[in-house]
Amino acid sequence: MSPISPTSEQLPTLYTIVIFTVVIFALWVIPGLRTAIVPLKLFTVGWHEFCHIVAAVFTGGVVTKVTIDPDIGGATRVEGGRPLAILTAGYIGSTIFGGVFVLAGFDILMSKILSFVLGLGLIAPLALVRNKLTILLTCIYEGLLVGFWFIDHGQALRWYCLFVGIMNIFYVVWDIADDKYFRKSNDSDATQFAMLYPRVPPHADVRRSFSYVAWAVIWILFEIGVLIGFVFLGLVAFKRTSEQMYQEAAEFLPT
Repeated sequence: MSPISPTSEQLPTLYTIVIFTVVIFALWVIPGLRTAIVPLKLFTVGWHEFCHIVAAVFTGGVVTKVTIDPDIGGATRVEGGRPLAILTAGYIGSTIFGGVFVLAGFDILMSKILSFVLGLGLIAPLALVRNKLTILLTCIYEGLLVGFWFIDHGQALRWYCLFVGIMNIFYVVWDIADDKYFRKSNDSDATQFAMLYPRVPPHADVRRSFSYVAWAVIWILFEIGVLIGFVFLGLVAFKRTSEQMYQEAAEFLPT
């Protein structure tokens, strides 16, 4: 068998990636349903902004303000630093981070390890959020994360991590969808790229410019390429039967 040929245990992960991509897009853009995934949106937006912050600090910039909001989006205001590096870090960081979580969709042990990252990441944005419904939903998602440890010896954690992985790896798509359908006050990074490289004339509708479309396509193709790369990595690295996954996962905090 070719190293990249999926086994019977890996095929469900490939199918689920496609399903999750469609489901997340629907949940992200449909009014009402958007509320259901607010904690995961905050986690996704929060990591994206964290990548901007890290790039700003390492390029000599000073972060003056950070916004993380499920409706108006995220924003990191920076003075100084290298604008291109800071702007690029957001989408690259989200995509690579999502790819790591996609790998967890192929293996129970890896999903167990990443569940600690997810658990902490769900709570962290609450430092900037005081909405009671958001706090309640976050508690529910944390409860699900804990409960999934005890479902089929942690098997359910694979799908939880895979869902989060797809949400992060395709952040450009959701970011642009917010621009298109909800005209959020915090511009997407694609909008920022269009305004800076090349510059769009003042008062022009950036979202209708060729530059905006070009940058959106470039970043979406980048995300698809990274997803394919991580899927191949998962197919090669996690050639496990269900029994082998259970056995390996049982050696790490067995349930």
